[in-house]
Amino acid sequence: MKLKNLSILLCSCLLGSMSCNQPAVQEANHDVAIADSMLNNILTKYNVEKYGLLQETYPVNPHNQVTYLAEGAEQKREQEVSFLWPYSGMLSGGIALYKTTGDARYLKVLEERILPGLELYWDNMREPFCYQSYPMFNGESDRFYDDNDWLAIDFCDLYGLTQDKKYLEKAEALYKYIFSGWDDVLGGGIYWCEQKKTSKNTCSNAPAAVLCMKLYNLTKNPDYLAQAKKTYDWTKQNLRDPEDCVYWDNVRLNGSVDKAKYTYNSGQMIQAGVLLYQESGDEAYLKDAQETAQGAYQRFTEMRDVDGKETRFYTASPWFNVILLRGLTALYEIDKNPEYIRTMAENARYAWNHTRDENGFLDNDWTGIKTKKHKWLLDNACMIELFCEISNIK
Repeated sequence: MKLKNLSILLCSCLLGSMSCNQPAVQEANHDVAIADSMLNNILTKYNVEKYGLLQETYPVNPHNQVTYLAEGAEQKREQEVSFLWPYSGMLSGGIALYKTTGDARYLKVLEERILPGLELYWDNMREPFCYQSYPMFNGESDRFYDDNDWLAIDFCDLYGLTQDKKYLEKAEALYKYIFSGWDDVLGGGIYWCEQKKTSKNTCSNAPAAVLCMKLYNLTKNPDYLAQAKKTYDWTKQNLRDPEDCVYWDNVRLNGSVDKAKYTYNSGQMIQAGVLLYQESGDEAYLKDAQETAQGAYQRFTEMRDVDGKETRFYTASPWFNVILLRGLTALYEIDKNPEYIRTMAENARYAWNHTRDENGFLDNDWTGIKTKKHKWLLDNACMIELFCEISNIK
């Protein structure tokens, strides 16, 4: 699809979404309209026309050094396009818009713009096949189990929306890759990076449990349910802090634990717990999820002086918070406690209304206290999903 035509397409979605006059629906439509405008803006401004991909930051930062690769991984000294992880946020965002609106025009954007770009990261040279961290046109790069977790989950969701079997087949192929990273070291668990097997991380195991449950719900294959329970149990046993029920980052092969805590790790275990509770009826899973949600809220929010008043904000980075929201939203559907998700919604709306730069992009600090010139792709791509998900939160 030509970029000009894509822009017209998305703008028409935006205008259509603002047509309702009922106040509650109008607020919901406003959130969806923001998501739409961000999708359009990113695809336009971050665009790398040569490849049909996106750049890592906007504007381009010639001195950019990514900090999320495994130790010793090669940096792209002349990085033409983004790494896989930030690009994957666009797939999640496009799916969220299609799910929220039911508008087939978003499916068209996914199929003609976002998914073709994603396939440039597909490594069909090393088995089991999966997505690698940088496009294949640059040669082989490291492959991360967690990167493929997020994509497999997205393909499950896309299959659920379309019933197109190629998306289920892709999710199942990625499942095979992800669990090729499971072995008996430390009693189980999936490594983080295939090429540098130095730790087993919550970020590779918790979403793998979610993936197993999504595949089970789609196929009713009992093997997926069994693996979900096994993965959930291993992660809880090895990486849950018993003091606050929030999850640590990883366990090294010598058994020492990196006790850093990030919102997305707890978010995925909340979601996995809810999915297991819904299937089994076992109250222990629900209790786990509620304890971790409460612990995460205490750990990851703080009062900030904003516009002369004290306001509670989630302080971690936007994408991590969006993954936390997935778990909190799933939990809300069970226990109807709106506090955690309402704070997230209020934070996002504040960021949109008060912290946008001249290009229409947001910083990773939703209060606007700290700003950066070069806006990271993932910090903005994830907001597409976030504004879709909060569209029904008042």
